Amino acid sequence: MADTLQAQLLCMSRHIRDPQANPPPPGVEARRLAVYRQLFFGNLQSMLAGSFPVLRACLGPEQWRALIEDFYAHHRCQTPLFTELAGELVDYLHARADPPGWVAELAHYEWIETVLLLSDACDPEDETTADVLNDVPMLSGLAIPLAYAWPVSQIGPGRIPPEVPQAPTRVLAYRGADLKVHFSRLAPLAHALLVSLQEQRCSGRDHLAALAQRAGVEETQIEPQGRALLNALRAQGVVIALAG
Repeated sequence: MADTLQAQLLCMSRHIRDPQANPPPPGVEARRLAVYRQLFFGNLQSMLAGSFPVLRACLGPEQWRALIEDFYAHHRCQTPLFTELAGELVDYLHARADPPGWVAELAHYEWIETVLLLSDACDPEDETTADVLNDVPMLSGLAIPLAYAWPVSQIGPGRIPPEVPQAPTRVLAYRGADLKVHFSRLAPLAHALLVSLQEQRCSGRDHLAALAQRAGVEETQIEPQGRALLNALRAQGVVIALAG
């Protein structure tokens, strides 16, 4: 009995996911199955539309619906949590090869806002006596340096570049004390410094020395700018300084 019920439920779920590729379960009216499909698919589409408003507007109603239908039919989510559903769509888009590259990157850019809004990261308290160069600056858990091939912060309906620009778009996303997520463009040095803070824990001077070596310049050439940048980001709460 249990095996029969399980088989019926699997048949029904496959049909609801992709009615074109899977036959309906026997003995269930097509009208009832359509109601179930509209219920499940409608809820899914509504939740994702709220997470990706710009992507949805850029694609238009038909392409957006086709995208979500394919996601619904073929992607197998690794989480049962509705709050993580947007991340599943991002994974699905990065795994597909056919959409233009800006689609996956724009989806990721929009998803980051949800990630930061829902984050429960707790940073250590900034030690006011610590110095950003001689002690240890660290990146807040509510800040993420990002880099995209496409200018995701400028893309919108009717504003899609025909090709990838030569220079990448570097962005800082962070949740401020106002509990809102903010995005700001980053210069190459600022992005490289924040990525360095994200990847390793050492003094600010060591971070700048490594960046100077990578760029083939003397540390003294970037140290003043690096110190000013670290202090400015510290004032925003993006960087926290700890006594070394």
